[in-house]
Amino acid sequence: MNHFTSPTDSARNILIANDRGGYTIPTSGLYPYQWNWDSAVAALGFAEFDIDRAWTELETLFSGQWDDGMLPHILFHKPDPGYFPGPDVWGGTGPIASSGVTQPPLAATMARRIWEKDPATGEDRLRALFPAMLAWHQWFMRWRLDDQGAVCTTHPWEAGRDNAPDWDGAMAGIDASDVGEYQRRDTSHVNSADRPTKYDYDRYIKLVQIGREAGWDQQQLLEKNPFRVADPTMSFTALRAAHDLLAISKELGIRAEGLSADVDRLDAGAKSLWNETLGAFDARDAHTGQWAESVSNASYLCWYAGIESQQMLDRLKTVLTTVPHPIPSYDPTSPKFDERRYWRGPTWAFMNMLAGFGLKDMGHGVEAEALRLKTGRLIAGHGFAEYYDPITGSPAGGNSFTWTAAVWLHWAGRN
Repeated sequence: MNHFTSPTDSARNILIANDRGGYTIPTSGLYPYQWNWDSAVAALGFAEFDIDRAWTELETLFSGQWDDGMLPHILFHKPDPGYFPGPDVWGGTGPIASSGVTQPPLAATMARRIWEKDPATGEDRLRALFPAMLAWHQWFMRWRLDDQGAVCTTHPWEAGRDNAPDWDGAMAGIDASDVGEYQRRDTSHVNSADRPTKYDYDRYIKLVQIGREAGWDQQQLLEKNPFRVADPTMSFTALRAAHDLLAISKELGIRAEGLSADVDRLDAGAKSLWNETLGAFDARDAHTGQWAESVSNASYLCWYAGIESQQMLDRLKTVLTTVPHPIPSYDPTSPKFDERRYWRGPTWAFMNMLAGFGLKDMGHGVEAEALRLKTGRLIAGHGFAEYYDPITGSPAGGNSFTWTAAVWLHWAGRN
């Protein structure tokens, strides 16, 4: 008798297994807490079979929001000595032990999608969440814009693309010689060749130490933090979130003054990340004005933000036909490309989904469907990995990964 489990059943089982009661961990061992943008994607997966649980995921996430509106990138709901850096290193000041930086704002966009699946059931939950989502948006507007209106990241972990080549220039300017001794835990869970290097990690910890010393005071950090990079991930996701908050406010009749003006400012800021010489959307050091010269998978989120680009579409068509398992997190023709090392080459299913949402929204249905089908085949063939080698498709990073399962349920695995 064949006890074959379908990928859809497996994906549901992963979400259920990674559920810790109101919040979902990305995967056991490697990531034992609630991560901000992972949770937003997880909620989308839950909405396919348990819409109440989807709303609970977002509500639990916002229960950790700081008084100033910042939503941390990690909420340390329960102690876990297997993870570094934990709450004792961060010294966060929110209602739940947390990190001191945020992550790309996916929550409002995912909340809108979940609400649209079942408007009657979701309306009260969405109304209750709206002020918190708006406060987070306003925090970005207050503390994270550069002089052109692009949204900056103040730590590689904040952008969510930890070791992307986009940060190499800014990271090189950080003196981490006095960071001290620490014990990494990530490389005890997965192959060190899949993870950031010690050089990177020293600088990650140094930036945490600078933030903690400043008490995570944003005004102080504007002056003290050596790392401030205007970033496509942050800029495109913040613009999309602002569009979605504006749409929700109109449909539910909620006052949200200033959102229209914010959308215009964020739109101009995101467009300012076009690097004409590179022919792609790029990251820009906010301190020096230097381009990263980096074509990443975040460059392809322009449509997600409602920004059209024929040159990016031409690039995408090339990637879809020349890279076996697109979209790689870094241009495979670049000398810095590393097919297995985290954000320096591997393909991430959830980033593909975000790009796919945007492509479909902006009328590029053929490309959206090609990307969806290729992502679906990658997951079906190689399991629910954290990310994948874009050349061979082999799984890398953590296994039984929440957001990859959610991507299958909501997008890649649909018939």
